[in-house]
Amino acid sequence: MTPLLQVQGIAKFYGARRGCEDVSFDLYPGEVMGIVGESGSGKSTLLSCLAGHLPPDRGEVIFDTRADGPRDTLTMSEPERRMLMRTDWAFVHQHARDGLRMGVSAGGNVGERLMAVGARHYGDIRDQAVDWLGRVEIAADRVDDKPQAFSGGMQQRLQIARNLVTGPRLVFMDEPTGGLDVSVQARLLDLLRGLVREMGLSAIIVTHDLAVVRLLADRLMVMKDGRVVEDGLTDQVLDDPQHGYTQLLVSSVLQV
Repeated sequence: MTPLLQVQGIAKFYGARRGCEDVSFDLYPGEVMGIVGESGSGKSTLLSCLAGHLPPDRGEVIFDTRADGPRDTLTMSEPERRMLMRTDWAFVHQHARDGLRMGVSAGGNVGERLMAVGARHYGDIRDQAVDWLGRVEIAADRVDDKPQAFSGGMQQRLQIARNLVTGPRLVFMDEPTGGLDVSVQARLLDLLRGLVREMGLSAIIVTHDLAVVRLLADRLMVMKDGRVVEDGLTDQVLDDPQHGYTQLLVSSVLQV
């Protein structure tokens, strides 16, 4: 099977400070990769490099495109990269406001992504928006409400609907449950797990919460000081951590 994403030797430096260095892995269709580590470990820098938000200093991010097969996204033209981000890629921000148009209705937020890939029939766009709001547990009668009228958990679910409506194959998630109450987190995680399985999504999830990766991720990478110190199957890494840093991370959670 051809990997959906091949990451080869990604590195990013901020002057003398290392953001991330020599990160390589393959991600296969339908697979979810979790990336964990403390603040400053490099996990968010890595995600930004992979998702095209930040240019790495070296390395390759090769995506198996529908039309042309494996392509290095870092050497794509800007129009090609923008189209990729509207169709096959999606990015779920930690703070939903960063991924939503706050002055546009809930239905408009979902519909905008459809329009970006060529949809023009108003009735069809609205019907798809209402359908997706239902799939993320937002009532149809809220379709014309603006995001600021929603709770934090509902805003995050709306952001997910906006991202997934075009049927992407790869979703980047940056602390998708961060800042939400525990009960809201649990509901959102159940929703995400169901959508990932139902749609056969591949995903890369950055989080400091080991419970999130335990629930969602097939494989896990642990980062410290910009480097990957351990990787493997999620349950294997969490149940039998080999690196001292991973052992500390796991034991700190168990002691809480």
